[in-house]
Amino acid sequence: MMRGTIQNKRVEISQEEAQHFLKVGQVAHVATVDEEGFPYVIPFVYVYEGEDKLYLHIGNIRESHFWSNIKQNPKICIEVSEMGDLHPGKKYACQSALVYQSVVLFGQVVRIEEESKKEWFFDALLEKYGNPAWTFEKEGYPILPKIELFEVQIEKLTGKINHGMYH
Repeated sequence: MMRGTIQNKRVEISQEEAQHFLKVGQVAHVATVDEEGFPYVIPFVYVYEGEDKLYLHIGNIRESHFWSNIKQNPKICIEVSEMGDLHPGKKYACQSALVYQSVVLFGQVVRIEEESKKEWFFDALLEKYGNPAWTFEKEGYPILPKIELFEVQIEKLTGKINHGMYH
């Protein structure tokens, strides 16, 4: 099976490095498949604190492509990447090399309904993406019943890094 196999071992990173990059990454591109077999990719903010679980959510949208797809098929693929500079090739343009780091994971989605887990998720989301100086009029998360939280059970995680070309 090819899923989760990196062909170019020169750019492969360790599980620890892949997990670290997944923790600090900003946007997860999440792929699902619809009932006709068409792939659907959508960007998400997410929370990953290590090990084999990643969390993401959707808002007050009960009928979305993502929600519809995972109800009928909970298998997903997630990609997180960061692009750097393009290093020019020595002789030809086609020898140029892109600096990048990326991780890809495969797993299955489970819907989480516990209010306490949703509160934990939003605390972690604000810590990751928010500004510590922010203040709010009131505490708490009154719209939690309208939020769908998902736990991704990671089955396979791989990562790559390319430092480009140094002539």
